[in-house]
Amino acid sequence: MAGASERNRARVRAWAELLRLPALFTVPGDALAGAAALTARPDHRTLLAIGSSLCLYEAGMVLNDWSDRAEDAAERPHRPLPSGRVSPTAAFTAACAFTAAGLALATRAGRPALTVAAPLAATVWSYDLALKHTPAGPFAMAATRGLDVLLGAAATAGRARPALPSAALLATHTLAVTTLSRQETREGTPTAALAALATAGALTWLLQRRPTSGLPTKRRSPVGQPQGHRGKPGPGPKPGPGPGPGSAHPLPAPLTAALAATYAATTARFYLHASLNPSPPLTQQAVGAGIRGTIPFQAALIARSGSTATATATALLTAALAPVARRLARRVSIT
Repeated sequence: MAGASERNRARVRAWAELLRLPALFTVPGDALAGAAALTARPDHRTLLAIGSSLCLYEAGMVLNDWSDRAEDAAERPHRPLPSGRVSPTAAFTAACAFTAAGLALATRAGRPALTVAAPLAATVWSYDLALKHTPAGPFAMAATRGLDVLLGAAATAGRARPALPSAALLATHTLAVTTLSRQETREGTPTAALAALATAGALTWLLQRRPTSGLPTKRRSPVGQPQGHRGKPGPGPKPGPGPGPGSAHPLPAPLTAALAATYAATTARFYLHASLNPSPPLTQQAVGAGIRGTIPFQAALIARSGSTATATATALLTAALAPVARRLARRVSIT
């Protein structure tokens, strides 16, 4: 009995490594950021989008190791597939099952969600089977994160276009991390780490530029003055001490600023170390930091979308996933 129990634990650990379970906590924030971009309250369709995202993400994780099993046999023989702890057939079957489940959940969320989930699944498979080792690889990976944000918007509100700016920001972060990850198993150059560091700085600034919302359009008098009650000239805008809601550069909310700073603190130090010494261990640490930084990044995207109680609660809930992922990453590698 003891031997069987130990074998079961070893099998569970092998699958946990294959699925990279700590990285799974970086997924729910995609759909939540998409919903927040439309100032929509998360509902059961948002949960279906999150479930779809989780399944498609795990399909990509498994398919990634399945397609890289020969390369990993030389560079990472301890991984589940080259070590023989998980068979290639079981891994490929799991990838197919996760993909089918992800598309099924998107279908339950509605046609707009499926319209986004289908190209998302196609991009995941294209990246792992064909694009990963080409110049288009990082861009394909970035596209999957962007599409995942749009999936949350489409499932929750039935439309995705207003979520494009949030999707573009998260895709840019993913592009930098993926480009850096291409040299995590070999001695590289400082270029990718420096680019990731610069990208983190630019994104930290952009996260705090809250989307502007113009003042309501008012009926105007013949002389161009805003009209008040019964066509009488109304009062003009009152001068304020600082930028208002319709100003070009509104001030960031404290929560948004704090979450953006957390993102920078999570990633910048490791990017800097990898740029000074682009060895595989330091590069792997930088990639892991970039993956972990996805969570505060998503939380900042949610917080900047509005100051409602729902947006604040959703941002804090997303941010709370970070320490859970960090603790789990001590037991299971995130890269």
